[in-house]
Amino acid sequence: MEKVPSHLGIILDGNRRWAKERNLPVFEGHRMGLETAKKIIKYAKEKGVKVLTLFVFSSENWKRPKIEVDYLMKLLGQALSGNNRKDLDKQGIVVRVIGQREKLSKDLQKKIKETEEITKNNKGMTLNFALSYGGRAEIVEAIKKIINSKIKPDKITEKTISQNLWTSDLDLIIRTGKEQRLSNFLIWQAAYSELYFYPKYWPDFGEKDLDDAFVDYNNRQRRFGA
Repeated sequence: MEKVPSHLGIILDGNRRWAKERNLPVFEGHRMGLETAKKIIKYAKEKGVKVLTLFVFSSENWKRPKIEVDYLMKLLGQALSGNNRKDLDKQGIVVRVIGQREKLSKDLQKKIKETEEITKNNKGMTLNFALSYGGRAEIVEAIKKIINSKIKPDKITEKTISQNLWTSDLDLIIRTGKEQRLSNFLIWQAAYSELYFYPKYWPDFGEKDLDDAFVDYNNRQRRFGA
């Protein structure tokens, strides 16, 4: 019987290069990336994934040209409103956004809050959008929460830190786009994750590619250091 990762993380890489290699505007790569995300979200749920975390916009991505960032924020707003929101809710998906929300526009923050409220009682897969996200920043925020909780230093354990992070440990991380690094994605949670680097750009990633990743995952032995 196929073993499916309980918590799957995907680094959605290669939208811009996908567009440039086809002599298309960068925006078209991001638009196609959103369409791919919608298909993979649905398929991951059908496969039995319990938690799916998509790395859609990093804390470093703010350094990109303003016109590109503005378009990405517009796309993300579309993903969290209208028919897209209704579709996620209809699928029974719980939507959460992890990252530094204070850097986002008030309008996008409002859409995030509304989407989380609408979907919070769903019983299906949990979908985390890592947005304005950085793994190091997440650990810093966890430390601040622990300090504010006034927990004595000798009582702080790895479990304490894990409980104050934005999401849980990962079983499998897939990165598209021909790069082989984590790029500050869930670096605490990835300590014992299986890593799968896929040569396709994200807009070309499909259901069969996810199946291939799961076959590879099934052929691995996870010892967790034992």
